[in-house]
Amino acid sequence: MELHWNNVLVLLFLLEAGKCGKPEDDTSATYVDNETSTKALIPNEFLQWQSKSSKCECQGGYGSSLINRMIASDCMPECPYHKPVGFESGAVTSDQIICSNQEQYTGWYSSWAANKARLNSQGFGCAWLSKFQDNGQWLQIDFKEIKVISGIMTQGRCDVDEWITKYSVQYKMNETLNWVYYKDQTGNNRVFYGNADRSSTVQNFLRPPIVARYIRLLPLGWHVRIAVRMELLECMSKCA
Repeated sequence: MELHWNNVLVLLFLLEAGKCGKPEDDTSATYVDNETSTKALIPNEFLQWQSKSSKCECQGGYGSSLINRMIASDCMPECPYHKPVGFESGAVTSDQIICSNQEQYTGWYSSWAANKARLNSQGFGCAWLSKFQDNGQWLQIDFKEIKVISGIMTQGRCDVDEWITKYSVQYKMNETLNWVYYKDQTGNNRVFYGNADRSSTVQNFLRPPIVARYIRLLPLGWHVRIAVRMELLECMSKCA
């Protein structure tokens, strides 16, 4: 098995997933503490890193210099911070977000397509509004690279009382692999609870975080119609 340092760094973040922190003073958040074993997600070649210290005293950003410092100090970076990947900011571009039956979003529905699912969006076309109301619908994100995703934030449609009340999550590392459900500690598909109104932000943390290029959100319940604005959170090192 050929190992690349970028993959090692991603997996080190996953091993420290239990240390990803809840933002302070976040009274509106729904906190999901999932203690599913990370061992099922990580090749045996990387499990040796679990015995290393989590007390890194490193400075600077990402790149080979950080990796070299990790090796030299025999330590592993903690994961206490969460950073929006860019739904709201636009850093996640429209072509990275698709949905089920996307070719049928024409006419009026073209204004409510998958790429409209951006947190805090306002005005006409402020959310992904599913054309079909059944459990076969999904919203998919392609990060174009492997990321460590540690949380999900959702809102309802901005102008009408429509939102998702619960959902599940799937992910995969590349397009050739099968989709994998995010599991709870009992081994069942995790059910995340969503919104109860159109405007509040509900935040669910992923413990352990997801290491993937692709993520799907699959609505399981909704109020009136499937509608969502969202953001994903990326797990960040304090050394970044």
